[in-house]
Amino acid sequence: MTSNTRVVVIGAGLAGVRLARRLGELGTPVKLIGEEEHRPYNRVLLAEVLAGRYSPEVIALPAPAQLTRARVTGIDREARTVECADGSKIAYDTLVLATGSNPVLPPLRGLFNPDHVLPEGVHAFRTMDDCLGLSKQVRPGVKAVVIGGGLLGVSAARALAQRGAQVVLAQQGERLMERQLDPSASKLVQRHLMDLGVEIHTECRVRDVRVVGGAVRSVEMSDGYALDADLVVLACGVHPRAGLAWNAGLEIRKGIVVDDELRTSDPYIHAIGDCAQHDGVLYGLATPALEQADVLAELLAGRTNARYTGTRSLTRLTLTGPDSPFDLAAFGETEARPGDDVVQLTDATRGTYRKVVVRDDRLVGGVLVGELGTVGALARAWEGAEPLPDDGPLLHLLTNDGGS
Repeated sequence: MTSNTRVVVIGAGLAGVRLARRLGELGTPVKLIGEEEHRPYNRVLLAEVLAGRYSPEVIALPAPAQLTRARVTGIDREARTVECADGSKIAYDTLVLATGSNPVLPPLRGLFNPDHVLPEGVHAFRTMDDCLGLSKQVRPGVKAVVIGGGLLGVSAARALAQRGAQVVLAQQGERLMERQLDPSASKLVQRHLMDLGVEIHTECRVRDVRVVGGAVRSVEMSDGYALDADLVVLACGVHPRAGLAWNAGLEIRKGIVVDDELRTSDPYIHAIGDCAQHDGVLYGLATPALEQADVLAELLAGRTNARYTGTRSLTRLTLTGPDSPFDLAAFGETEARPGDDVVQLTDATRGTYRKVVVRDDRLVGGVLVGELGTVGALARAWEGAEPLPDDGPLLHLLTNDGGS
């Protein structure tokens, strides 16, 4: 079976759905292909589903009318068709890869059974199926080990603790969320998790997952120390899902290489979102993916002057709870270089922390933990990359609510 459409988008995540909706609004025919059985959803909010705060329906995205559920297995660039697992083919004039990313599965002994399937109780945390499978096994008192102390690991540990699990977080690096936060902010995040009962091990490498009767029983550290485990959550990061592009012969470096028109090495194929590498950068965040989708929609609708020139992206995390939310935001360079100016405000009683880094009269980065009333003004000053006024606005930016 072959059907014809002008634009075919592979991937029904945030980027793919946004592109399809924008093209629909601009009157451009589009077919969106997604392989998950669930309605398209906002992956950023999966931790809220795991915590029991949201149902899967709450984080669903408005699905475009032309949504096809299929698993794409190949791209025939010469015929300009995509091949699906059921044997069908879909023709395209323009193809967009919005295939996202896959979880990194660490090379641990015992992680896979002979059929290359994760043992019972071991879960990645990337898809709705991952989330629902994990959620079914969480109960008060269950022993859960989260491997990875980045943004995803912190979110998963917090959600599991909210569900009453006994949570241990094992982080190979020296502190939590070290890619986004400076040491002071990392300490506040660690304190917040410990207040919830999460046991944290940093500078700690996991080497083995012990499985008995097909189910996980413990996690062994490189020093021989073993952690009892009924559940193990793998939160070790993600890597671009670029297999289709690789097999089709497109240029791949860290991800699928695209130019300012988000075009790959094939002029009829574009890529956006987590799978795309633009100007040497893999973003792996929601904001750049949405901006790329908007630019590409303009281009494919005939507005040929649209260009994607990169995103100065802010990382924001809200950990909700029964008492009060724990908010944090980080942008740009959170660690100062020699010669930089730093303004820092800490309130240990309220658990808040604010810091900005200024270089050559320009705001180059900042991190806020706790109250985020000033994040809007700070982000605008950073995104504008304009020289700051001479009348000392930094303290004003840190203390005055500029709108979030």
